[in-house]
Amino acid sequence: MSTPRSSNRKAEILDALAVMLEKSPGQRITTAALATQVGVTEAALYRHFPSKARMFEGLLDLMEQELQQEFRVIFQTHKQAEARVQLMLEALLQFAGRRPGLCRLLTSEALQGEQERLRERVTLLLDSLEKQLKQCLRDRKLGTGKRHGDEAAVANLLLAFIEGRLHQYVRSGFKEAPHLSFASQWPALKAALFAQD
Repeated sequence: MSTPRSSNRKAEILDALAVMLEKSPGQRITTAALATQVGVTEAALYRHFPSKARMFEGLLDLMEQELQQEFRVIFQTHKQAEARVQLMLEALLQFAGRRPGLCRLLTSEALQGEQERLRERVTLLLDSLEKQLKQCLRDRKLGTGKRHGDEAAVANLLLAFIEGRLHQYVRSGFKEAPHLSFASQWPALKAALFAQD
């Protein structure tokens, strides 16, 4: 059972790793550098996480928890599927703007040379997001009787839009937060996806 101090140290390690991912784009993160950033020994890192892969998984878990919390609020406060889709996309892009280093995980840019299971874990997370978008589109069809194309294809297109924005954000060195242009892009997406209902 972890003590509060142990939990705090784990959180410090994950926060430091997220900062290093943001501040060292294109560079592989070593446990030695991470230990220095946290102010502990490498052995101390391994007391909290058995491997660097588990540290990355810890970040992915936190990311998933935070996004799912935001999605729960969206689903509780908005009944229209179209609004849910819009707000989910916006939440994903705002999350990216708040946690730029984690975008390097979502795009797998930071996982070069790391264990394959980490890329698989990212794929599972993105697949889960796509399924939630697809469910919103299906709910819309059930609620309105309107359907525009194949919900799976549309959900995949929406996820491709998000992934493209994340890749642009990482490639630019985090110069412009990806959610800043979403307000002007959503009308075009909305028109393409929903106009022919």
